[in-house]
Amino acid sequence: MADEVLFEFLHMEMVSHVYKEQQSNKGEMDNKVAICISILEGMGFRVGQGLIERLTKDSPSFKDELDIMKFICKDFWTYVFRRQVDNLRTNHQGTYVLQDNKFTLLTQLSSGKQYLDEAPKYLAYSCGVVRGALSNLGLDSVVTAEVSLMPSCKFQVVIQKL
Repeated sequence: MADEVLFEFLHMEMVSHVYKEQQSNKGEMDNKVAICISILEGMGFRVGQGLIERLTKDSPSFKDELDIMKFICKDFWTYVFRRQVDNLRTNHQGTYVLQDNKFTLLTQLSSGKQYLDEAPKYLAYSCGVVRGALSNLGLDSVVTAEVSLMPSCKFQVVIQKL
């Protein structure tokens, strides 16, 4: 339990630090936000790569893309966020939607629509973690997150076909 709280505090401070660092730089606000999101996503990407290596070192290889996504939703999500994804949907053409109705990193912010415009900056790191994990499993992807009501969150994963 204590490690969850520490992770949440670390995450909030990481986001705060990256945004404060960019505030001191000159430039347009839209560009600063994009840079912050890129930095946080990159940090998450590296962490996701490392975590998935640790989790899958003794696992048999996966059959297909759907099998990998099921692993991400059950085992990986539980390892990182302490609960499984509430819903996984796919169009069977490389697009997956993972819905978490009580996303851990948003529960401390708000319930409702009060801080909806602040949510994307707290989701960039998590998108990077998922993208990094998938990358290490051989799937290049684009991961985005959407929040319509806090703390519920939908992650859209689009697998890039070669």
